[in-house]
Amino acid sequence: MRLASRVEHIEPFYVMEVAKRATALVNSPMCDPAQGGRPMLFLNIGEPDRTACERVQTAAQTAIARGDTAYTAATGLPALRQAISRWYAQRFQVEVDPARIIVTAGASAALQLAMLALVEPGDEVICPDPSYPCNRHFITAAGGQAKLVATSAAHRYALTAQQLREHWSPATRGTLLASPSNPTGTSIDPAELQALVQTGRQRGGWTLVDEIYLGLSYESRYGQTALALGDDVISVNSFSKYFGLTGWRLGWLVVPPQVVPALERLAQHLYICASTVAQRAALACFEPESLREYEQRRGEFQRRRDYIVPALRDIGWPVPVEPDGAFYAWMHTADIAADSSDLCLQLMHQAQVTLTPGRDFGPALARDHVRLSFASSMSDLKEAIARMATVDHDLLRQPWTSA
Repeated sequence: MRLASRVEHIEPFYVMEVAKRATALVNSPMCDPAQGGRPMLFLNIGEPDRTACERVQTAAQTAIARGDTAYTAATGLPALRQAISRWYAQRFQVEVDPARIIVTAGASAALQLAMLALVEPGDEVICPDPSYPCNRHFITAAGGQAKLVATSAAHRYALTAQQLREHWSPATRGTLLASPSNPTGTSIDPAELQALVQTGRQRGGWTLVDEIYLGLSYESRYGQTALALGDDVISVNSFSKYFGLTGWRLGWLVVPPQVVPALERLAQHLYICASTVAQRAALACFEPESLREYEQRRGEFQRRRDYIVPALRDIGWPVPVEPDGAFYAWMHTADIAADSSDLCLQLMHQAQVTLTPGRDFGPALARDHVRLSFASSMSDLKEAIARMATVDHDLLRQPWTSA
């Protein structure tokens, strides 16, 4: 069977490949306490350790019991679009017309819709390196080309307006950013973000900002939505991270008014609508009691950050820039091992701690950076630090071999 050529340009999602390797070891002697082993600690997947709050779960059960499960409009339940609009006004003091909000089957569907609507075959889209790998593959799937621009700790691993000007070409269509970012947990400086948006405008391009971790911002300086910079800015968001609805597959897009009809047509054909049960349940996310609980959870993630970053630095795993959002620590590991993939495999087998090598997130820092997710419990984080502190660094430096 002949496959479409675009598939050849889609790389594996290595974070999931690492997870499969680690899961395969769970039943081995090294992870069996009865045989002197230790349970595997999974600090590789970006998934909160708590699911939807009780009110959201009850709302889902109520929708099913009532039979409120029929298709919605492709753009989502009007009540949910209005609730999201109110959240922007209350949380960020930004007025967003509900008509500009499109509820999607997760942020992934939002990015797919946006790229299909905005990218022609052969178009370039500029992205920072490192960045979430799926973002660049959505560009590829739409026939475009992700133009990765290397960033550095000096600029919080964020693209700068100067870099955007230098790398913009006649083929460039727009810029795909993220703030806070996966894998670094760092946000774009507000003045720099404004300059990035203005640079794109001056060149007739668009700016899309992935804001799925915006609710998990820990510093007031960075916890503001890019939508405040104008109605032409596109934002992608999700119920997965701040609201804890990962497997419910629900997200949203905010787009300029003139773009809504095109995205609505695409959504109608690609998936008809987002899950109706998830949409009705998500209404409960915005109840005052739910928001108080989610803010408590945000505080817990911040406490974990405040523990894990100094702890990693103390045991010789440096985090060059403290994350101001999300739940990731991006470590520079050049002094620990020559290759981050070998390092993660060695750590998995020597300490039963699973991290994510840098190769997923772009080539610039792939070999000498590793991502740790502190979405796990504080007890798991403390145990991981204890194990990592005592592992034999000579073993970590060795190329991985399964022999």
